[in-house]
Amino acid sequence: MDSGLILIVFGGFLIGGAWSVFRLDAETGGRTTSQVVLAVVLLVAALLATASGILRLV
Repeated sequence: MDSGLILIVFGGFLIGGAWSVFRLDAETGGRTTSQVVLAVVLLVAALLATASGILRLV
């Protein structure tokens, strides 16, 4: 299995994690700052992993 494909799959898992964290609602009915920050960090990591996986395949 190529390392580029592994990075793309890992990026997909990170995107799913970012979506599930962003979808969580706090008890107050809104998203907390820490949830938004964690979702953004996971999304950036997912984009970097996916981009590096694509570049490794090229």
